[in-house]
Amino acid sequence: MVNSICINIYYVWFIIYFMQPKKKIRSRHKVNVKKERQKQLKLAEKKQKQLQKQADTKSEKSKQKPVKESALDIRLEKETKLYWIKAVTGALSVFILRLIGFVGWLLLFWMLFFMLAFPFVVNYALGYKFDKEEWTWKNVLRPGLGVFFFLFMIVGVILHTTLKLLGVTFYISITGVHF
Repeated sequence: MVNSICINIYYVWFIIYFMQPKKKIRSRHKVNVKKERQKQLKLAEKKQKQLQKQADTKSEKSKQKPVKESALDIRLEKETKLYWIKAVTGALSVFILRLIGFVGWLLLFWMLFFMLAFPFVVNYALGYKFDKEEWTWKNVLRPGLGVFFFLFMIVGVILHTTLKLLGVTFYISITGVHF
C-alpha cells in the first residue's frame, strides 16, 4: 500500500515537473541576419584569397627548386629498414637454430649475439654511410630492438611447443646433445 502511494506521488511529480511548457528565453538584442551573413561571406572571401596567394607562392617556390629529402627523412628511412631487418632476423634466427636443436643457454647466447652484433654486420653489408656525429652505436642498436626480442620469443615458443607436440626430442644444450 505504501509503495503504491509512493509510486503514485512520484508519477504525479514527474508529470508536473517535466510536462510543463518550457519558457522561451529571449535575447537582449536583435541580430540582423542579412548583415551578419554578408560579413561572414566577406571574411570567407578574404581567407580564400589569402589561401590562393599562399598556394601560388608555394607553387612558384617549388617550381624554382627541386625538393630534396631532408636529413631527417633519410635517417628515418634508414631506421625503418633496420627495424624490419631486425624483425625478420629475430624470427628467422630462432626458427633456424631451434630446428637445428638449440635450447636453453645456447639459444639465449645466440639471441644476444644476433641482437647486439648482427646490426653492425647488416650496416656494413648494406654499405650505409653514416655521419659520425649523428650515428653512434646506440643509434644502430636502438631501432627494432623490441620487435627483435618479441618475434624471437614468440616464434621460439611456438616452434618449441610444436616440436614437443610432434615428439621431436633432439636438442643441443650446454650439457651436451640429447636424443
